Amino acid sequence: MADPTPASTAPAPQNAAPKPPPPPKPQNPALRMLGLPNIKFKLPSRNWLIFLSITGSFATALIYDRRKKRQAQEKWSNLVAHIAKEPLRTNEARRKLTIYLSAPPGDGLRSAREYFKEYVKPVLVAGAMDYEVLEGRREGDIRAAIASRIRKTRRQAGESAPIEEDEADNFLRQVRQNFGIEDEPVIKGEMVIGRHTWKEYIRGVHEGWLGPVDPPAPAIEPTPEVPKADETSAPATTDDGSPIAQEQPDEKKEAEKKPEEKKPEKKPTKPTTAYIFPSSYPSQPLSPTAPQEIDVSPIAFPHILGFLNTPIRIYRFLTQRYLADAIGRDIAAIVLASSTRPFTEDQNRPESEFAPANTIDNTSPTSSEPQTSHHYEQQSLLEQEEKEWHKSVRKQKEDPEIKEREWLDDIVLDPRIASRMRRFDLLPEEEERAQRIAEGKEWVRGEEKPEPVPVWKWMWNTYGFGEEEDPRRKVIIGNLDGEDGE
Repeated sequence: MADPTPASTAPAPQNAAPKPPPPPKPQNPALRMLGLPNIKFKLPSRNWLIFLSITGSFATALIYDRRKKRQAQEKWSNLVAHIAKEPLRTNEARRKLTIYLSAPPGDGLRSAREYFKEYVKPVLVAGAMDYEVLEGRREGDIRAAIASRIRKTRRQAGESAPIEEDEADNFLRQVRQNFGIEDEPVIKGEMVIGRHTWKEYIRGVHEGWLGPVDPPAPAIEPTPEVPKADETSAPATTDDGSPIAQEQPDEKKEAEKKPEEKKPEKKPTKPTTAYIFPSSYPSQPLSPTAPQEIDVSPIAFPHILGFLNTPIRIYRFLTQRYLADAIGRDIAAIVLASSTRPFTEDQNRPESEFAPANTIDNTSPTSSEPQTSHHYEQQSLLEQEEKEWHKSVRKQKEDPEIKEREWLDDIVLDPRIASRMRRFDLLPEEEERAQRIAEGKEWVRGEEKPEPVPVWKWMWNTYGFGEEEDPRRKVIIGNLDGEDGE
């Protein structure tokens, strides 16, 4: 009889308990004493990966764009920075630039101010430019302000009887005369921001130099005849024989109702009505005091609204570097003022595609039909911005008092004014120098480029205990009392 099978060689039961998991790795005692949990590094879940990839990509694109935008603005700022260090005489004032800024169609003035502060102002400040901003909140404000300024200049030149000026202006003029303060002998120039402001500028310049100095007499409208009351009708009498006794209660009731009636709210003042319209440009004489050159440059102002345009707005938000580079180039050309060129003229150019068909009328005073077959460059500048205007601007207002729409009407130019207009241009050598500045091969004219500061040293000097090597940011106050210790 064979021996029984030993217990060691018997097969394991199928329902045996699984092996216990290995004990967790002991936590670092230092982290345990600090109360930090034992974090295990593992791959995030699917949802977390989607979230981190989207937010990380957006943040990376935004940081890269802002860095390139800052570099583009620094390039054009360094191109004009040498002007800020040019000495002036004690009785000489810095060149002053006039800037026309208006609220974009369908939006408020705040967006225009933010655009100016973000893209235009950095280059102006780098070149130590003095500027005056003329703002417009509604359609027609810029046109009325420009025409009023030109008429004031013509009155001062003796074309008409001068009017009483502001006391502040007279005081400043007397101070400048007493101290012999003179303007810097360079081109001043003007800057117009946006297509809508550019249209108003063209209208205001034509109205100022071609229109009358004094306001035209208002048209007398015939008053309708009021039929006279029947004189034969006798007033009603009462028992006491007085015809007024019946009217007294009514008068008392009206007197009681008057205090309850609310006063009508004051409507905002509208811009001054234009003295002349484009249809009368050829028949008006040009002012003898008109300047031989009108130096002005338009600056782009892309502004789009609407929920359906969100993809376009996001793209522009992430590509502001291109806009900053283009705007910086135009501003640098104005600040340097080293070259100007006349606006070009094209006789074979078709008419604008943005002209509303229902506004063209040869008999109306605001007819947008061109007076000649010439097409000027001023008419097509920044024309692509009109596609992005809000639809509420294109709705014609049914108001008989509104005789023109500066934003919707076509630009009409008189050859006498158009031939005098010039825009600032950047010389090729200046563009090459700007490219060398961007590559780091050159710096501000007359200066050497400073050595780059490591990040750790900048952090130590700014937020640590180090000292900044640039003393311009420090306020150094001497020992005023002649004592030590305080």
